[in-house]
Amino acid sequence: MTLFEDVAAIAKQRRAPAGAERQVWDLPVRIFHWSLVGAFVAAYVTNRLGVAYFKYHVWAGYAVIVLVAFRLVWGLIGTRHARFWNFIRGPKETLVYARDLVLAKRRNGGAGVRHYAGHNPLGAIMVVALLVGLGAQAALGLFANDEIMNTGPLYGYVTKEASLLFTSIHRQLFYGLAGAVALHVSAVIAHRVFKNENLVRAMITGRKPTSAVAAGEAITSSRVWLAVLVGLGLALALAYVVGHAPVVDGAEF
Repeated sequence: MTLFEDVAAIAKQRRAPAGAERQVWDLPVRIFHWSLVGAFVAAYVTNRLGVAYFKYHVWAGYAVIVLVAFRLVWGLIGTRHARFWNFIRGPKETLVYARDLVLAKRRNGGAGVRHYAGHNPLGAIMVVALLVGLGAQAALGLFANDEIMNTGPLYGYVTKEASLLFTSIHRQLFYGLAGAVALHVSAVIAHRVFKNENLVRAMITGRKPTSAVAAGEAITSSRVWLAVLVGLGLALALAYVVGHAPVVDGAEF
């Protein structure tokens, strides 16, 4: 953006009426976010209900894999604030943001900290951590077994010993993910209380106040059809892998 364009964007932002908002999150990102929440909860509930619900636990795992894979692809070809290059910051900028956040909170309740239209540097770390953690847990579950009667759909590719190891990691990883989710929810609440930022509403509507989003940072399209094609492609790819996996006698999926 040139100096002239930057000045024009600032002037346009100042002319925006009170209460006006600009689009930040595209529809695919919002659907991904809430679908992942649902899939994670479903996986936990079906696991707690016991072996009789193993089939549904596996389907929840399929959903997590497709959703995480979609987000990774969308992080490369999606809209502006969905792309990784737009919100993943280097260590220096992340540390500076964290320092300013702590100091500003002590001085004036958080005012004066740099605003980011999309994810801030700390939020970016959480996004990456959750994607990696959830993706790993769901992928390991494909090779796991419940040591009773059910095995994961790709169990036939590994030895029993390897499956037991993957099962153990799969179970233990949940506690780390639960902690990360709790931290994420706490951060959302803190933004609402200390910075008066309603991140939940923004992830539902996709919009944020003009005071937090410069005119040049707003998005104008969600690229829904591209997202649909990517999602279908990934779902079909997973179905192909699962459908061509070695069949284990007596397994129930």
